[in-house]
Amino acid sequence: MNRQELVQLIRDRKSYLCVGLDTDIHKIPKHLLSHPDPMFAFNKAIIDATKDLCVAYKINTAFYECQGIRGWESLQRTVEYIPKDIFTIADAKRGDIGNTSTYYAKTFYETYGFDSVTVAPYMGRDSVEPFLAFPEKWAIVLGLTSNAGSADFQKQTLGKEKLYENVMRTCASWGSPDNMMFVVGATQASAVADIRKVVPDHFFLVPGVGAQGGSLNDISEKGMNQDVGLLVNASRAVIYAGNDERFADDAHAAALQLQKEMAGYL
Repeated sequence: MNRQELVQLIRDRKSYLCVGLDTDIHKIPKHLLSHPDPMFAFNKAIIDATKDLCVAYKINTAFYECQGIRGWESLQRTVEYIPKDIFTIADAKRGDIGNTSTYYAKTFYETYGFDSVTVAPYMGRDSVEPFLAFPEKWAIVLGLTSNAGSADFQKQTLGKEKLYENVMRTCASWGSPDNMMFVVGATQASAVADIRKVVPDHFFLVPGVGAQGGSLNDISEKGMNQDVGLLVNASRAVIYAGNDERFADDAHAAALQLQKEMAGYL
C-alpha cells in the first residue's frame, strides 16, 4: 500500500486506528480452545468485528513464533484473511547486517505479504536499507518507544539532542516519508511536538493508547501533520475488551469508541 492509498483510507474511514492482533493463546476466550486453530478463530472474529473501523492491523509476531509451526500457520491465515484494502504491519522488530535483513524483508513482504515491518536501527544503515528496497512497502523504525526502559538509551543526550532524535533524523535520510515510518509511544506525548520538528512528514506508529495509559487526545493534538501522519495502535484495549462468547461484540464497541474519538480530531 502506498502513502496516497493509506492517507485516502484514513480520510474515508475518519479513522487512524490500528488494531494490534497480539493474540495470547492463554487470554483468548476458553470456548475457542477446542477450535483446530484457536488463534486464527479469535483473530477472524476480531477482524470481522473491527475491519470497518480501523485502517491497519499490527501482528506482533512473538505471540505466534512461540507456538512453532502452528503459530506461523495461524499468522499466515490471519494475514491472508485481513481485507486487502487495510494496511498490515508485521511487528517483528528485525534488523541485522544487510544480507540477513534482505531475507527478513523477503519473509514479511513477499512470503507473508505484509505492507510493513518494524525495524530496530541499532546496527545502522546497512541493517535498515534492505527494508526500503521493496516498492510500496514500509520500514517502521523504532524511534521513541513507550516502555520505561526507553530512558536507558533512547533519552540519553547526544550533543545538543536526544539519542532518539539523532536516530530518527539519520534514518529519515536513508528513506523517505513514502517508505519509512517511526514508532513513537503514546506515553511519550510530551516529546511528540519536538519529534514532529525532526520528521515533519513521516507517519508515526503509536503504541501505548489504552492499556498502557497513553492519551489519544494528546498524541492527536501534538502528532498530526497535513496527511494525519498517525497510526494509533490499540491491542489489549480492543481485542480483550470482553472474554466470553460476546468478545467480538465487545471488541467492536471498544474500536467504535476509539474511531468516534478519532473522527472528532480529523
